[in-house]
Amino acid sequence: MNSRQRFLETMRYGNPDHVPLFEEGMRSDVLDVWRAQGLQANADLSQTFHYDLREEIDVDLDHHLDLSQLPKTHAGLSVLERSLDPLDPTRLPANWRDLVNAWKEHSTILMLPVHRGFFLTLGIEDWRSFAEMLGLLVDHRQFVREVLEIQGNFAARFAERILSEVQVDAAILGEPISGSHGPLISPLMYRELVLPSYRPFIEVLHQYRVETIIFRTYANSRLLLPAVMEAGFNCLWANERESQVMDYQDLRKVFGRNLRLIGGIDLDALRQGKKEIRREFKKALSLLEDGGYIPLVDGRVRQDILLKNYLYYRRQLEEIVLS
Repeated sequence: MNSRQRFLETMRYGNPDHVPLFEEGMRSDVLDVWRAQGLQANADLSQTFHYDLREEIDVDLDHHLDLSQLPKTHAGLSVLERSLDPLDPTRLPANWRDLVNAWKEHSTILMLPVHRGFFLTLGIEDWRSFAEMLGLLVDHRQFVREVLEIQGNFAARFAERILSEVQVDAAILGEPISGSHGPLISPLMYRELVLPSYRPFIEVLHQYRVETIIFRTYANSRLLLPAVMEAGFNCLWANERESQVMDYQDLRKVFGRNLRLIGGIDLDALRQGKKEIRREFKKALSLLEDGGYIPLVDGRVRQDILLKNYLYYRRQLEEIVLS
């Protein structure tokens, strides 16, 4: 099987030769630290380990506006709408036509980011902008609702433009909306205010037979998951999890096979050592046996992860998956 076939079979609870092995996205600063720990200067981890080929289409989903400076009127909404032109060629990679031709018979797992989520749509980047957002929710709730609708409709039309040319294997909503104690807006507000704005692009994804719709989130989004699944998402990719409440084995028990899973290996285990890494894989075995699961550490590998621990984790992962 190639990487794409393997992914599709896994997400369908089929019979892949093995589940896909995703690459963690190692930054050069991590490799620099590891070289001081013994990694050879010309070492290529892709030659040491098996990584399935995966690509996220590089699209521009941003409105590039400071919403706090827009008038909370029809005029402000018109400015926003004009900034989100799904036909704008600069929102696609410069070599788009070459990529489309290359993807016609692709064996790579091809994923499409379709939306940047509630916070980034509203321009939240720090505590100052977060406070401004809270003010908007109190004083200009209808303005926020219409901003979300405009962004959601743009996401739908933009996805439609891409999917009319390219068959993708999964779509991704990025939703950095939670802290360690839970979502930073209430589940009720998320259900009633945010999720309806996602409906247009979910309908487009269904229309174009995109089977796997990924909710990629962070920290502790547990309270949002029932409404998220009702809205049409069927795969969770949780990063930097609050591991107790976002425990993947428990989530599978609660939500069943309707919720596919990516990740779930606690990154802190790599900070601690072999015993903790083995414990994480022991927990993951039931998910691997059940299917619909791709094991991977639940966050970006950073400089504080020792090279020896990463190598042990990756060897253990391959031994379990490929044996």
